[in-house]
Amino acid sequence: MTAAPLRIGNFSGFYGDRFSALREMLDGGEVDVLTGDYLAELTMLILARDRLKDPSAGYARTFLRQLEDTLGLAHEKGVRIVTNAGGLNPAGLAAAIRESAGRLDIPVRVAHVEGDDLTARHPGSLAAHAYLGGYGIAECLRAGADVVVTGRVTDAALVTGPAAAHFGWKPDDHDRLAGAVVAGHVLECGAQATGGNYAFFGERDPRDLRRPGFPLAELYEDGSSVVTKHPGTGGFVDVGTVTAQLLYETGGARYAGPDVTARLDTVTLTQDGPDRVRIEGVRGEAPPPALKVGRNRLGGFRNEVVFVLTGLDIEAKAALVREQMGDALGASPPADVRWELARTDRPDAGTEETASALLRLVVRDADQQKVGRVLSGAAIELALASYPGFHVVAPPGKGSPYGVFEDVYVPHGDVDHVAVLHDGRRITVDPPQDTAALDAVPPPALPEPLPPGPAARVPLGRVAGARSGDKGGNANVGVWARTDDAWRWLAHELTVERFRELIPEARDLPVSRHALPNLRALNFVVEGILGEGVAAQARFDPQAKALGEWLRSRHADIPEVLL
Repeated sequence: MTAAPLRIGNFSGFYGDRFSALREMLDGGEVDVLTGDYLAELTMLILARDRLKDPSAGYARTFLRQLEDTLGLAHEKGVRIVTNAGGLNPAGLAAAIRESAGRLDIPVRVAHVEGDDLTARHPGSLAAHAYLGGYGIAECLRAGADVVVTGRVTDAALVTGPAAAHFGWKPDDHDRLAGAVVAGHVLECGAQATGGNYAFFGERDPRDLRRPGFPLAELYEDGSSVVTKHPGTGGFVDVGTVTAQLLYETGGARYAGPDVTARLDTVTLTQDGPDRVRIEGVRGEAPPPALKVGRNRLGGFRNEVVFVLTGLDIEAKAALVREQMGDALGASPPADVRWELARTDRPDAGTEETASALLRLVVRDADQQKVGRVLSGAAIELALASYPGFHVVAPPGKGSPYGVFEDVYVPHGDVDHVAVLHDGRRITVDPPQDTAALDAVPPPALPEPLPPGPAARVPLGRVAGARSGDKGGNANVGVWARTDDAWRWLAHELTVERFRELIPEARDLPVSRHALPNLRALNFVVEGILGEGVAAQARFDPQAKALGEWLRSRHADIPEVLL
């Protein structure tokens, strides 16, 4: 007998997402499981600093407040809640939920998953956590938990766990698990799957985008799914929005995780009606033999000052203040000094703001004094002795600590993955018996190029969408075409060399290109463009969120037949 589909929704894509989303998803329509993703690389650092101040902290406190308002409704509807809001302290959050439920007289069973915290094994780290899979969540749900709290699991594990529990999937059901991973990757960032941050938003009625609903997926026993949203909610779901999210923060054709390696080059998307996209054909392989561990450590101290340069002689003004700051910082300047001039000025501008450029100075050093009083004093003392029109956006402060994110890998067996059930029993989750090294997939065959014809020099975004994001110090830019002919052009035009021409920051960095013909997409990974990760704030856009939109704004000779 075929099991009924499992309806899994999302109510959070990051720590700070829409507070009312949990209630909206409970009120909006039928759902079996609701998932909340709160953890990102930067979030783990934020929670680690919270824990330094208070050992009982370390979890997403906003989730606890969301749940106090909705736990009774979830219990009435029989909706289970699975979240990684436990962060660095899943046991502490589980205990806080039990206390809140008891105070509200709501009889819920709360379980949690632990074993990801490897900080003690990594001296000098503020937090070191393995990315666990979904089978600890599955054990909690099979034992009857209504709420499951985890620490650092993969984002997709919030979906693979409930799916494995519901359908009885075994660890070697690779194709089914891979289908759930793909669905989980689409859901994990909330409204990004329902029109949020979408490249072609300008084609939609603005009323569709003011308040996008959150996504849900109907998962089926064979691993296929349909991504949709509650009726009447804002936003929209189409092949484009799902493609964009599939490309977000991914790399090559093999998307590795602790439960399974999903083959993104096998994903097939079809429109299955209004606000419904079917995902099928996903193939899976055994997971790699090692688990990823994310380490956050203190990198030192940073400070910055932004000088405003207005009107004429922008380059000369910038050169003068750079020389003056170099003299003022003396013979022992900060270890890392970076200047960036943003030519936001326009000639004959109608406002002072549009007549101004911004010169940004960022300094880093292990010694807080070198980036604190020394810098602020040097900058402020120039107020009456530098370029005409001297002023800064804000006075520099005393310098603040910054974090560094690093990846390391450990064998599955080195991590004690444990499901702590609502009745206190502890179940150890065995590591996968079948693993496979993560080799690169051979480049796929590309379509025939378009025949020669007239072209117009217009922005790349006229024919291609993009979405970009961060993974440690690297950035990915996924670019996709919406028609077969546009894909025929894009696949041959946007080579690594052409990408480097359009994104000058990447010219001296390693760039890899991965073609995904089923999605009519190319995924570029730019190594090192974000320095030591988002917490280090090495560049203007430290998480590369807008790198794809910059690429779309660059001009190319595009065949007129596509326009």
